Formats: sequence, C-alpha cells, structure tokens
Amino acid sequence: MSGDRQRVGRIVRALTVELGDRSYPIKLGVDILAGAGKAIARCAPSDRAFVVTVPPVSRRYGGVLLRSLRSAGYRVHRVLVPDGEATKNPRQLSKLWDELIDFGADRSTPVVALGGGVVGDLAGFAAASYLRGVPFIQIPTTILAMVDASIGGKVAVNLPQGKNLAGAFYQPRLVWIDTATLRSLPARQRSAGFAEVIKAAAIWDSKFFERLERDAEGLMELDPKLLIPTLERACAIKAEVVSRDEREADLRQILNFGHTIAHAIERLGRYRGLLHGEAVAIGMLVAAQKSEQLGLSPAGTAERIRSLCLRFGLPSELPNHPRSAYLDALRVDKKMAKSKIQFVALRGIGRAETVPLTPREVLPAIGRRAGSRGALGTRTEGVSKRG
Repeated sequence: MSGDRQRVGRIVRALTVELGDRSYPIKLGVDILAGAGKAIARCAPSDRAFVVTVPPVSRRYGGVLLRSLRSAGYRVHRVLVPDGEATKNPRQLSKLWDELIDFGADRSTPVVALGGGVVGDLAGFAAASYLRGVPFIQIPTTILAMVDASIGGKVAVNLPQGKNLAGAFYQPRLVWIDTATLRSLPARQRSAGFAEVIKAAAIWDSKFFERLERDAEGLMELDPKLLIPTLERACAIKAEVVSRDEREADLRQILNFGHTIAHAIERLGRYRGLLHGEAVAIGMLVAAQKSEQLGLSPAGTAERIRSLCLRFGLPSELPNHPRSAYLDALRVDKKMAKSKIQFVALRGIGRAETVPLTPREVLPAIGRRAGSRGALGTRTEGVSKRG
C-alpha cells in the first residue's frame, strides 16, 4: 500500500484483551490503516495526537495515518526515532518527554506507536510515564509486534546492564493491525516475527504448532488465507494469557519461553546484529534442549522446534561469546529471584511451565565450536549438542 494513496479495507477479525475496565480491542484487517483515526478518536478523544515512528515506516505509512488522524479532528505531531533495538534507551525516552511538552500534550493526548516492537516499547513507556499516564495506541507494522509486543502492556527501555530493565505495565486503548503493512517487510524481519508465533504455539497449542509445520512456506509468502488466521490465533493466545495474569505473577511467565537466553544474546551483542526474533529462536532451542535434559519434555521436542525454525529461516546457533559472559548476562535477568531464574521449560509441544534454575544450570556448558560459522549458521553444536 503506497503512502500516497488512502485505501480503506475491512476488519476481518476482532479480539478483546479482557482486563475489566482496562479491557481493549485488537482489530485485524487488510488495508485498514486509513480507518485508524476514527477508531482512535472513539477510544481516546482529544484535539491532538502524538505519533512515534521510525523513518522507513514513516515514509511508507506515515502519510496515510496522519491524514486519517487529521480527518478525525486531531492536530498531529510526528516524532521520528532511529530504527533498531539500541533506540530503546533513557536518552530517547527523555527526548520524547521533551517533544510531548513542546507539543502541549495533556492527559487526553493519545500517544500512537506506528512501527515494530521497539517503537511500541519506547512510545508506550513515554505514554505510561508522561503526566503519570496518557492514552496509548498500538499500530504494529511487523509480525513480531502484531502477535507479541503490541499486546499485553509491557513497555520498557534497555539499560547498559540488560534488556527492558526499566519499564512498566501499561495497557494500550487499542491495537490496530493492518496486515497490508507486512507487504514491505524485509524477509529477515518476516522470519524474526514468526519466531514469536512459533513460541505461542510451543507453549500453548499443539494443534496450532502442527498448522505451522504444515503451512510454514505459505506463511513466509504471506498467503492471506493462511496469514490472517495464524496472526489471529497467536494474538488470541497472548490475549488469553495476559487476561489471566496481567502482571506476570505466575502464568504469564510462560510467554518468556526462549527469552532468557535471547536477552543474554542481545545484551552481549549490544543490541546489534541479531534481531530479537532471531535471538528468541536460538533461546527456544536452548530451552527445549534443557527441557529434555531435565526429563520434562519427550525426546524429539527440541528437534521439532529446530526444524520449524529453520523452515522459517531462523538461526540455530549460539553466538560465540565466552561462557562467563553469558553467565554474567543471565545474572541480571528480570526473572531472577533468590539467585535463580524462573526458566520456562516445555512439558511437550503446547505445554509450558517455569522451573527455578541457577544461571549455571541454565547454561552448563558451551562448546568452543558454538557459533564458529556465525550466529546465522544452521549447525546446532552450540545448542542441541552442547546444551
């Protein structure tokens, strides 16, 4: 969809995250971005709107969204932030606060995140903290953000010591998903997003996992007959888990499957190189192997996950950092309590639970050859053979 044309499609799926008086809808459709303004006006009436996005997304879709907001009666201020995980930092957050003040934003002004998970996390934390909270709208434009980052209200920035160490639980008023924005998504970003879809199936729904095994190639081609129901199911899983446990007291922890190792990988790579979904794919393989080693998961579980990840073009090797560096990164994991990590393990495809493990138990050994051909290789010495 060109940013110069304003096409209005139709909503084909609708879900609700049930959180009492803070419940909110998730709307999925094709070519519905031009209708976002009216939908936002219904849930966040105001005379102005504050849009946060990144340059590539702004060039393609910013014009459509801004016109939609203006036609709904908003005066709009757009802020561009740099693309990439490194953008999620306190300095960029402070810049957003300054821009909000200069714009004259008040407690009714919606902050609208147009982009991927980085934009959603950063803009969401700004919305949560400015004037102790202003309306927040998620318009995700990547698969990863559509099925994971935009749902559930986790917003945060990274600190030098680790990922998402400063943040809040702050629910959006609306999640508006236009799958037409995926047409311009690079193949690598597409693959990375499907890691979170695989995760949702692995922890919650074995039949859904079987569908992914059947439809992987068609999904990578964004076949609409496959894509919409797949995104809907992944969103529904996230919504159900969040509705049962909003603040990660218990059940919601299973959504971190693969993320313990993933966050360590990202921190050691200084949030450059591997994409978040790529790191999650590697983390899932480590977690699945650990599940088998603990006797929780039947043999072959990790191989099914590895095989599916490879079909979606995802990596399977740990990057080649020293074991001591991984252990140091694991020790600042947000899920650490009493010197142990609430590590998410599988009881099999479709069933997950948390197991308290020390960092050394999570990652008992890394072979010298792990990642020797680079993090994007397909050998698995660093995961399935060395644990």
